[in-house]
Amino acid sequence: HQAPPAAGEETGSFEAGDFRIDLDSRRVHITGREVRLTPKEFDLFVYMARHPSRVLSHAALLEAVWGQAFQEQPEYLRVFMGQLRKKLEPDPSNPRYLVTEPWVGYRFN
Repeated sequence: HQAPPAAGEETGSFEAGDFRIDLDSRRVHITGREVRLTPKEFDLFVYMARHPSRVLSHAALLEAVWGQAFQEQPEYLRVFMGQLRKKLEPDPSNPRYLVTEPWVGYRFN
């Protein structure tokens, strides 16, 4: 059986557009199909899904997922965003959900 969540960790699940996100099992389903994400991909996706339609700066995303020490590492974000798009987007080269805001950051639609 699973250990109870650590202090500050959320439990349950929520819906974001076509996605269902289960925080307890750390799983993401898109239109009923489970998508396997690494722990960091999951954390990044959950953070974005919690802030729909808002432009999230590179620095804000890096700090939220990797911590303050990584604010100046936008290449991390590019790599992870590419991986998420391959797993979650119907057409990764023309993203519908994880949209780039040039020079600023990303937005979850």
